[in-house]
Amino acid sequence: MKKTVLVVGGGGREHAIVDALSRSPQVSKIYCAPGNAGIAEQAECVPLKDTDVDGLLAFAQQNAVDLTVVGPEAALAEGIVDRFRAAGLKIFGHTQAATAIESSKEFAKRLMAGAGVPTAAYRSFTVYEEALAYVRTGSFPTVIKYDGLAAGKGVVVAPDLEAAEAALRDMLLDARYGEGKVVIEEFLTGPEFSLMAFVSGRQVRPMVAAQDHKRAFDGDAGPNTGGMGAYTESFATGKSGLSFISDEEYDFAVDNILQPVADAMADAGTPLSGVLYGGLMKTPAGIKVIEFNARFGDPETEVVLPRFGSDIYSVFEAVAEGSTIPGISWRDESVMGVVMASKGYPGSYSKGAPIAVAPGFSESICHMGTKRAADGGLVTSGGRVLMVVSSAPTMAEASRRCYAGVSQVACDNLFYRHDIAKYVL
Repeated sequence: MKKTVLVVGGGGREHAIVDALSRSPQVSKIYCAPGNAGIAEQAECVPLKDTDVDGLLAFAQQNAVDLTVVGPEAALAEGIVDRFRAAGLKIFGHTQAATAIESSKEFAKRLMAGAGVPTAAYRSFTVYEEALAYVRTGSFPTVIKYDGLAAGKGVVVAPDLEAAEAALRDMLLDARYGEGKVVIEEFLTGPEFSLMAFVSGRQVRPMVAAQDHKRAFDGDAGPNTGGMGAYTESFATGKSGLSFISDEEYDFAVDNILQPVADAMADAGTPLSGVLYGGLMKTPAGIKVIEFNARFGDPETEVVLPRFGSDIYSVFEAVAEGSTIPGISWRDESVMGVVMASKGYPGSYSKGAPIAVAPGFSESICHMGTKRAADGGLVTSGGRVLMVVSSAPTMAEASRRCYAGVSQVACDNLFYRHDIAKYVL
């Protein structure tokens, strides 16, 4: 019997999930709440916020949804998985307690220490004066992180005391992201990369790795963003999907980071049941953890899932049920995506700028912050607006095609980075 799926969320990550589900022979109907203008071409969008747990639960019950797939961390932190399971509904995502791996950086640090997972040394603080006294005795640069959820923006790499003091004031005194605490970490060096895995209890099924680009502007300049582009390479570079990560380093990350964390969460009575995202760094001392997320990364998902060669519904369903996760195959290709964002992002920006895509456009677009205007035209409605995604046998060809695609998207209020995948090209 064909299945009905509800995807929760409305960004580029959810567009990639909807696209992957649309390729499943088991799926006949996809809803997405709230969705966006691009998702509306592949799924029926439902005007419900991703944190409206009551509304989403009622909708799933009324529309005989067979499986719900949760995209954003905010919905997980609201306890959507607990509520759906209590109602007897099948849902892919972590419980509210398990989501602490992302929603509290201090929790994640304690967990890693107990499991022997390599990460940066740290201290946590709730009092501004105590945190400032601590950074005054340390070295720079230093890393200051808001403990809770901050949409990928609550991290400051402070080059000096002045910057550290401003970040601490921002997070602890001005409560920019809400009341809470900060985690102050030692500064690590080396290339960062993202390694996601489907996790169900102690089962860990790793995906191909990807590299994200967090800074707003070329040359890794400007403020941190939710991500301005990402890429993953073909298996000609090794099984990791990144030419600078060897097969041995990939295996180390799976065996000594992802698996111990899954085991530790299961031992604590809060087993994982969704995606575990490892934000990792290849340091001179080996692979270390920068952060964990409790869901698909964005924009990494938009380049990783196009390589997914199996039936993703079967994987989502197995994780949701706690049954054996089936084997996964991956397409042997390089994929690159370039984010086009509203001018001013990640600060303040305007909305409603018209977007025109050239006729005959041949690449893929994952919509992130778009909607339809009254006249039916496409307009901007968010900070990150869309992501042009291209696949090719080589990284160089994927890059050429991707930037050719970007040049065919016309909008006066968008900017993008010109150096995505520069680390390997």
